[in-house]
Amino acid sequence: MDLLSLENPVFEVYAIAASIMVLKVMLQGWMTVYRMLKAGSGWASPEDLRQGPINKKPGPEQLDANDYVERSRRLHRNDLENIPAFLAAGLLFVIIDPTLWIAQVLMYGFVLARAAHFIVYATKGSHELRATFYTIGSLIVIYMAVHVLWTVML
Repeated sequence: MDLLSLENPVFEVYAIAASIMVLKVMLQGWMTVYRMLKAGSGWASPEDLRQGPINKKPGPEQLDANDYVERSRRLHRNDLENIPAFLAAGLLFVIIDPTLWIAQVLMYGFVLARAAHFIVYATKGSHELRATFYTIGSLIVIYMAVHVLWTVML
């Protein structure tokens, strides 16, 4: 069986988890844009103040920081710091041919940890709770990378 095909149930788990995470990264960017438009502030660059169909009444205050927008921007940045590592470690993990149940626990566990992190951050939950879900996701990726290294080096 080819490990990188949908005939491999571990690759199927990876494909599902990776697709969900790619959608999370991409949709978070759109959430930021939505929040900028809704708030009319939190715009990122001076050229955003040019008048146009979307920004009919530009003003310098639109460049002011807006927590509603910045919270989404921070979520996006956090995704970009964590999800690419999962995508790489997860693919390498598939290649070492782990048992299906371990792949399911780790990969779906990462997706759930990132979803919980998003909910806690978006709803202004406590740092401790947010850090707990970050830690779970981070430890999953670290475990997969170490497992791959261990397998390859033996």
